[in-house]
Amino acid sequence: MIQQQPGMAERRIAFPLVFLLLVAFVPTAAAAQTGSAQGMVQAAAGELWLIPSPQPGISMRATFFRPPGKGPYPLVLINHGSVEDADQRALAGMPSFPALTAWFTARGYAVLVPQRPGHGKTGGKYAESEGACASPDFVRAGEAAADSIAAAIAFMVRQPFIKPTGIVVVGNSAGGWGAMALAGRNPRGVVAIIGFAPGRGGRQHGLANNNCAPGRLVEAAARFGAKARIRTLWLYAANDTYFPPKLSGRLAAAFARSGGKAEYHLLPPVGREGHGLIQAPSAIWGPAVEQFLAGR
Repeated sequence: MIQQQPGMAERRIAFPLVFLLLVAFVPTAAAAQTGSAQGMVQAAAGELWLIPSPQPGISMRATFFRPPGKGPYPLVLINHGSVEDADQRALAGMPSFPALTAWFTARGYAVLVPQRPGHGKTGGKYAESEGACASPDFVRAGEAAADSIAAAIAFMVRQPFIKPTGIVVVGNSAGGWGAMALAGRNPRGVVAIIGFAPGRGGRQHGLANNNCAPGRLVEAAARFGAKARIRTLWLYAANDTYFPPKLSGRLAAAFARSGGKAEYHLLPPVGREGHGLIQAPSAIWGPAVEQFLAGR
């Protein structure tokens, strides 16, 4: 189902600017202490875990948030964006989505926010490159991100306090694109996938609405949707200059036309750059997410 959120031009919310495939990061607690044998330490806003990645010998750093109660809890994985620039990736701190994390934990979900290989202190090889702008491989980039997401799910469902069913996968930008690639695999236990501004190759050379091979991106979305049977939600802001409305609508439509289940919402403009929608207050995206999850 392709939907546009009504009244998208009626509200403009101010919040910090977030650029393409970059997410807001927070440093780990300076006084972190070693935790259990599972390799976790206590971070300021959650438990810092080390979990297996698809790359041998590389563990993904991840922040884990527990809701009230003893569990077992349903699981949400929130996946960060990325950049092609290696220096920027190396300097990336731990991804942080405070409003989204609080929204889910208040509803009884445990939340895991992993840092994928090739980023920050997780280190390892960056396998998600889309390649040259003239001939990008957006399918490969998405599938590589999906590999890391799948590895995190496989680890978490083995924990006794996590339910193996009812899993929700959320992704931002490149992380959202990886989540849509994961939808094509129909992983066991995953019931819903939510993308905040999912896509790759936007704002080339720093220019607004300048996309790298948008036709190829649409084709890749169709390939993901052809095998997907999991419900997906595609959320974009009207002032996203990385994936503007005409392109974002095409992506969700291509996913749906090829057989996928896609619900598309074009939300009101947020701040100066709508690509940072995931960091906006929950009043902006919460109603669409609530309605989507209620319908699964």
